[in-house]
Amino acid sequence: MKQFRWQIIIIFITGLIVGLLLLSEQTGFRLVSPVPARGGSYAEALIGNFQRLNPVLDYYNPADRDVNRLIYSSLIKYDEKGLPKADLAAEWGISFDGLTYNFALKENAFWHDGAPVIAEDIVFTIDLMRDPSSVYPEDLKDFWQQVDVIALEEKQLQFRLQEPFTPFIDFLNFGILPKHILSGMTYDEMVTSEFNLNPIGSGPYQFDGAITEAGEIKGVVLRVNENFYEGPAFLEEIVFRYYPTQEAGYNAYLNGGVQGVSNVSGVVLTDALNNDDLSVYSIIEPEISMILFNLNNNNVRFFQEKELRKSLLYAIDRKGILKNVYKGQGVIADVPILRNSWANFEGNQRIDQDNQRAVALLREIGFVSDQEGGEAARVRDGVRLSFSMVHPEDSYHSALATAIQSDWKKIGVEVTLIPVTYQELLLDHLQPLTYEAALVDINYYRSPDPDPYPFWDQSQQTGGQNYSQWENRVASQYLEEARVIRDVEERAKLYRNFQVIFSDEMPALPLFFPVYSFAVDSSIQGIRLGAMYDTGDRFWNVTEWFIIAQTGSEAGSE
Repeated sequence: MKQFRWQIIIIFITGLIVGLLLLSEQTGFRLVSPVPARGGSYAEALIGNFQRLNPVLDYYNPADRDVNRLIYSSLIKYDEKGLPKADLAAEWGISFDGLTYNFALKENAFWHDGAPVIAEDIVFTIDLMRDPSSVYPEDLKDFWQQVDVIALEEKQLQFRLQEPFTPFIDFLNFGILPKHILSGMTYDEMVTSEFNLNPIGSGPYQFDGAITEAGEIKGVVLRVNENFYEGPAFLEEIVFRYYPTQEAGYNAYLNGGVQGVSNVSGVVLTDALNNDDLSVYSIIEPEISMILFNLNNNNVRFFQEKELRKSLLYAIDRKGILKNVYKGQGVIADVPILRNSWANFEGNQRIDQDNQRAVALLREIGFVSDQEGGEAARVRDGVRLSFSMVHPEDSYHSALATAIQSDWKKIGVEVTLIPVTYQELLLDHLQPLTYEAALVDINYYRSPDPDPYPFWDQSQQTGGQNYSQWENRVASQYLEEARVIRDVEERAKLYRNFQVIFSDEMPALPLFFPVYSFAVDSSIQGIRLGAMYDTGDRFWNVTEWFIIAQTGSEAGSE
């Protein structure tokens, strides 16, 4: 009967809509939607400091990278699933053996000063990146040292690899510099060049000037690039003003100084969510919090039993931690592949808190409750189920570790927490493999390709980042094959198989993906979210943002 009533309601609503449409035809009334129009300015509170607007110098300054994202172009960019798509590249091809990549550049790609973007610009930029004085990490410099980069023609470029490596495309989203302006400078000379204060790029916006106070740069003004190869953006101007904290940036919004805040969290996020004039956008960050187990540590040999590892995950109240520690700004993780990636398997198993199931698994492998003296603990063959867990000593990780410790105590598992600095965690515990368990964050920033190989392939147990010492030949084979084949669907199948094995073995415990949030005044329209691999990815479709709109009939009359 309820289903029948719903059908009556649907029929009634449908008839009402049809009637309104017929009435509009008779009266001349038209239902129209706004059409974006050129014009308007957007000002954003950017949390951080101005240093240099140069993409080969901004590796350690997110604030610079955010601005550079609009000034400079790259060979490729990424869609909402992290798949590569053309930016400066018009097209590309890969040789059958996977060793050669040929790129053709867009014919209508020009620098802001009118000069054409050519293949030599890419060669020049890569030479700067791999320069011994470069600020890039040593592993990235070493990577580019092993790649031959050749300008074949003015608009033709070739990369030659020493061995097949499908994630190579992932390395081509760096900002390109103009050789015709910077050639002749050494790297050290470029660091102090005036170019960094008056940059020339080929992106959708170009540098228009700096906002200075008492001789210090407090903001930058960008104007639309009218000759942008994908067509000019709707917003004619974007202004960035620098603030030291989120609170200062949010206050600037409340005082009318800006229309958006680049990053909001904590109290600022709460206030922003309660502000009817603001729209808050949230994206899953390219990072995952996990608990690693040292599977080869003889002091904790019980970690080698997957029933015990799963028991520990069943005992963690991740929903409660998400609410109380993350304040809702996170997403529960099931596997070490980002949820919004093309490689993520939708059928991954979710393990929610279930203490009865956790205890049952412990009993299956012989850990029973010890009721003698104080609190009950799990014991097997006279050995108590206890271990230590190292974690970063900041307040957030300490709260997370304490919550997990409390949850494990409820099923009789004793954990000693060891807070350490990030450097100590890596150098004194993870790399020498002296730890028992570790609460860590695996960072995928600036790495759109989902390749899990570095952390989970068995070949990475020695000298690599497989700190868990997980050794599964079948899973490793899937990861190794996925690094050399080019077909995305085939790679997705291989990663799906890896995730199925990971979920069954649970060699480490996936916890959460954090969430990045930014706030923009509701007057700014057209914002859409893609995948996030750097904070500047909030500008994924910035050319479509608009303030001024006209009706469909107005647009059609022009």
